Amino acid sequence: MASSHYRVSPFVVILATTSAVFAAQCACSEAFSLKSLPAEKVRFGLSTSTSLYASLVGADDDKTSEAPSAPVSRAKGERRRRSSSNRVDVHSDGSDAGKTETSSGPKGDRSLGPRGGRRSRRGSSFSRSSTSASGRDASSSPTVARKRAPHQFDHTKEEARPFVDALAKIRTQDPNEEAPALELTGSSSTEGKYIEDPHFSFMSLDEIFPGLDFSMKFANSKEFRTSLRSAIREDIFDTTPMYHKMSEKARKMLLLPDSSLQGSWRCNGGNWARAEDNNGSDKSDNCRMKKLTLALRSHLGPNAPLGDEFMDKIGSLCGSKPQTHWIDIVGVLDRRIPHSWHTDTGNCPNGDTRTVLLAFPPEDGYDGVGVYSHLIKLKREQWAPEGHTPNEPVLFGRMEEVGEEYIVRPRFCMGRELIMYRDIDVLHSSPDVAYRSSLMRFM
Repeated sequence: MASSHYRVSPFVVILATTSAVFAAQCACSEAFSLKSLPAEKVRFGLSTSTSLYASLVGADDDKTSEAPSAPVSRAKGERRRRSSSNRVDVHSDGSDAGKTETSSGPKGDRSLGPRGGRRSRRGSSFSRSSTSASGRDASSSPTVARKRAPHQFDHTKEEARPFVDALAKIRTQDPNEEAPALELTGSSSTEGKYIEDPHFSFMSLDEIFPGLDFSMKFANSKEFRTSLRSAIREDIFDTTPMYHKMSEKARKMLLLPDSSLQGSWRCNGGNWARAEDNNGSDKSDNCRMKKLTLALRSHLGPNAPLGDEFMDKIGSLCGSKPQTHWIDIVGVLDRRIPHSWHTDTGNCPNGDTRTVLLAFPPEDGYDGVGVYSHLIKLKREQWAPEGHTPNEPVLFGRMEEVGEEYIVRPRFCMGRELIMYRDIDVLHSSPDVAYRSSLMRFM
């Protein structure tokens, strides 16, 4: 006599049982919650197009806001599917660039493609029976709503990813470098004395390395800027002990031009080493920035500075007690993002410690905004509050109540390759619309 129901194959039983166990683990175990992982592991594991490492040591222009919520527990027997709509995209740089996002878009028919036939057959085997392998009615399983990233409650999907023509947008923006200073109220930071000196200043590469036409060649040769930036990144990566145990694949990813990278700028007397130098205990020579030296001499001639001299001279602009921290920031491009105001440390040892930014414009002969971080001048010094973790950023949020008249968008052009400021004199943020190749920060 024919059976009144379809026979369930062993494969289906195994698959359903495995899925149920996995779903139960996801619901009960903290190990499956991204929120329970250290932020740096979330970034390193999930971001490939932007900073994979930028937040391991220090904070860049872009501050991470919130981690995604823990996965929602699912009904017993329900299959757990991974979808591109739940992908987490972490941006380094910056800025609200560090915010978590859910990404959604058109999805093709999963039954199509080389394995479509098998997927279709597998799907039909499940549809033949209204009863799952666990004996429960599949149709009775409640629908679980997908959790949204925290920022999605603030605006619509269209507002969450407002792609823009960056060049067209920045042409409408005013540098506003003569903006008035802001009297900051209601802040948890400690106010210091009134600021009388200029809040920021520019410097050219010609002033630091005269007689080489450095500024002109830097401003008008993308090839030079690219080779200079790549050489700095490779030399710092190869001489930073923390990177030595990484695979060649990880090295290539971290050195991609759209990935932020960090380390120390100090060469003479710095704590750098090469992997081949007896595990860093015995330096084979005193030259750290070998590739940078070759790049400088290739474009500036035999009188060009050594790579070590280039880094140490720019680093010396940081003052008498620098951190020696260096980071190459990319940030969010081709998108408008909200400002996220902060100071990097809220500190200024000896009163003369400065942040120095070396700008890499996106095109030859560029003259405009979008390269440097945006600034708000302060009337009074803002020191980190008592008990604040040293070398951690002091966050001020979006400060949407502050009018445009206070926001400075520093202008880049030839002769303005560097900008300097004390961290207690200004608040800064990634540009709301960035237009740059990168920005190197020396502290």
